[in-house]
Amino acid sequence: MENFQMRTDLALEARESITEADSELRGVRVEEYDLEEEDIHVTKVMIDTKNAAKAMGKPMGIYVTMEAPAMVEPDDGYHREISCCLAQEILELLPGAEQEQSILVVGLGNREVTADALGPQVVDNLFITRHIVKEYGKAAYNCERMNQISALEPGVMAKTGMETAEIVKGVVAETEPDALIVIDALAARSTKRLNRTIQITNTGIQPGSGVGNHRNALTQESLGVPVIAIGIPTVVDAATIVNDALEKLLEEEKSLAGARFKERQKLSFAELNNMYMTGKDIDAVIKRVSFTVSEGINIAIGENLMA
Repeated sequence: MENFQMRTDLALEARESITEADSELRGVRVEEYDLEEEDIHVTKVMIDTKNAAKAMGKPMGIYVTMEAPAMVEPDDGYHREISCCLAQEILELLPGAEQEQSILVVGLGNREVTADALGPQVVDNLFITRHIVKEYGKAAYNCERMNQISALEPGVMAKTGMETAEIVKGVVAETEPDALIVIDALAARSTKRLNRTIQITNTGIQPGSGVGNHRNALTQESLGVPVIAIGIPTVVDAATIVNDALEKLLEEEKSLAGARFKERQKLSFAELNNMYMTGKDIDAVIKRVSFTVSEGINIAIGENLMA
């Protein structure tokens, strides 16, 4: 079990997993603040050096994590507040956000697998403008400035026979967008962040990395344009749940020997290493949070230039 590793796509959790001896890791800056009216906790992890990136297993860049405990609840007003906060974070990370741009939004994932359908369902609710602006001009929306928004749902390699990066590269070469916004479902280390957390980063994304499926990365280096990645953790490694439960048991039962605890860990992890868990109401949750994310994108790049 020495090679076992709890998987997570969240930079915040990667930072938390660093041992106390490395707590002063150079090259990593962390800023935290609360949006009290919206009941949202925001953490910004900034990885500035290659050594820090290697230690954390994440590329250099900025990672913004929005933790909204009530995001799973069907409260339209609260979700609107989350969308507005998300829009602000997107605008801060998106280069040239104050100018007209052509932006391609890519919804990653498999529509047939509910926990992986976040990206495609976000695309369903986007305010698409590129075809209208190219055909009729900005006057069609009665405004002087307008971003050209286009969207792509590349599917998964099992259906297309192509890497997602290959499809996206082809579309980028043909349409020449100024920036990409990529949405994908993530894997979390902690069950308390399941469906309650949004991560926004300017480092791009490597599809499937959280569950061990390493696909070609979608980054500025590989595509030639800035890439903003947005994700929500919808699954947790099953071994994580077992580990947390056993650790709690160890705390409650002081008489439980350490060796016995480790043996129970090995037995559990051996069978659960490739299993991922999600909530029983994941279909309703995905529908709700995908609309929240799409509204955040619409506010940031669809509505902010309309005048």
